[in-house]
Amino acid sequence: MSTQPQPSVVIDCFPEHLPKYGPPYTIVAVDVFRATTTAVTAAVLGRRCFPAPSIEAATALARAMPDALIGGELGGRVPYGFHIDNSPTQLLGRTDLERPLVLLSTSGTRVVCGAAEGQIVYAACLRNRLAQVAALVGRHPRVAVVGAGARGEFREEDALCCAWIAEGLVRAGYEPETEQTQELIDVWSGADVARLADGHSAEFLRSVGHHDDLEFVISHVDDVSAVLRLEGSELVLHPVAP
Repeated sequence: MSTQPQPSVVIDCFPEHLPKYGPPYTIVAVDVFRATTTAVTAAVLGRRCFPAPSIEAATALARAMPDALIGGELGGRVPYGFHIDNSPTQLLGRTDLERPLVLLSTSGTRVVCGAAEGQIVYAACLRNRLAQVAALVGRHPRVAVVGAGARGEFREEDALCCAWIAEGLVRAGYEPETEQTQELIDVWSGADVARLADGHSAEFLRSVGHHDDLEFVISHVDDVSAVLRLEGSELVLHPVAP
């Protein structure tokens, strides 16, 4: 009698590490400050979202969609010709929801777009952490939760979100594949999300005047019952039953 192998989860960071997790892994990309939060927020508001791994790719996508809203940053700076920053709060209150968002970020959208062809990819953040776990359990037996990282650092906000997703999977019977995965789960289990306000990324956001994005992320946790799945070049919102 054959038995199914135990499902497993691994936590890693940086787009450069994606080649280690080809099929059959399902990729969950996490960039809490701010790309995946921006993407989830755009989709929840009813705006289509197209992540881009580079400024050249973003420009090409925008040319194909002349009415696109182009948002993002590289190295913390908004590229010339872009309409908005990589910012969830800059999407709030806009009435042009018919304009698709082309989204670029230093590392987060590179994780979203960097998986192998045909691989299943989700974009997750604190807003839909529980929904993401629910969508994975029983459907995706090997999961790599990959943080975006910045300046060579696995940032606290991404580590926390990755750890919370992995912890939910472990509670559902998944096996941590590495010691680092288990260590991160142990470190961040039960942590107060307010801790993120003291991290390096939070300090940077304040230094460039994005207090609003920082407050938005910290105050919006598990308020979205849907996941974002990459389908072609678009991140598509899929509701998850509670």
